[in-house]
Amino acid sequence: MPDILERAKDAGVDLVISAGVSEESSAKCIELAEQYSDVFAGVGFHPDQLKCEMDDTEFGRMCSLALSSPQVVCISEVGLDFLDGMPDIDTQRQVFRQAIRLAKESNLPVIFHSRELPGRPNDHFETLRVLAEEKVWVVGGVMHYFQSDEDVAKRCLDLGLMLSIGKPLLRLTDLQDVVRNTPMESLVLETDSYPQTFKRNRARWTEPKDVKLVAEKVAELKGISVGDVAEITTANLLGLLRRNSLLQD
Repeated sequence: MPDILERAKDAGVDLVISAGVSEESSAKCIELAEQYSDVFAGVGFHPDQLKCEMDDTEFGRMCSLALSSPQVVCISEVGLDFLDGMPDIDTQRQVFRQAIRLAKESNLPVIFHSRELPGRPNDHFETLRVLAEEKVWVVGGVMHYFQSDEDVAKRCLDLGLMLSIGKPLLRLTDLQDVVRNTPMESLVLETDSYPQTFKRNRARWTEPKDVKLVAEKVAELKGISVGDVAEITTANLLGLLRRNSLLQD
C-alpha cells in the first residue's frame, strides 16, 4: 500500500477511496483509511459477493460500519451485475435497495456498479430504475467505471448522478464521444481496483497513479488543460463527499 500511494502522489493523485465489496472487506477498508491519511473508505457489497438477501441484522452491522469512522465517505461498491454466473438478480436487487437505504440512513453518497450482459445495454436502465425508485438524489451518487452510451449517461444526469471515467476512455471511441458531450461538472475520474489478478497481463493492472492518464485524455477531448480537468473533477468529487460527510481539506 505505501508504494501504491507513493506512486499516486508522484502522479499528482492524493485522494484514494478504498471500496468495500463485503462486510469483511469494508472493515478492512476502514482500517486502511484510518492508517493512511490519503485514503478514505467505502462500505458496501459488490453484487458478485452475494449469497442471500440482506436481513435486518446484517443491515445493522453494515450501518454500524458506515457510521464507525469519519473516514467512511461513501457506500461502495454496490449495484447490479447482469453477467452470466452472477447471483440471482432478485437477490442483487434486494441488497442494492438495502444499500441505498444504508446510504440515506448514514447520509453518504452511493458509488454504484452496473454491468450489462454483452449486447443488452438496456440492463443499465434497470439499475437506474432502482436508484430512481429509492430516490438516490437525496444523497447523490456516481456510476462507477462508466462505459455505456449517451442515453444511459443522460439518464444518470437526469437523476443528479455523476459519471466516473476510468482507463477504458483511452481506447473506446464511443465513450470518448460521451465524455465530449458530458458537462465537466458531471465527471469524476478513477482507475478501478488494485490488484486485478483477473487480468493475465500485469501491465494492464491499474492503480491510482493512472488517473493522470485519464485526466490527460479528458483534457484532449475537451480542449482544456490537464490542470483544469484535475481541478474540476476533484472539486466535483469533494463537493459530493462534503455534502454528506465530514471530509475536510
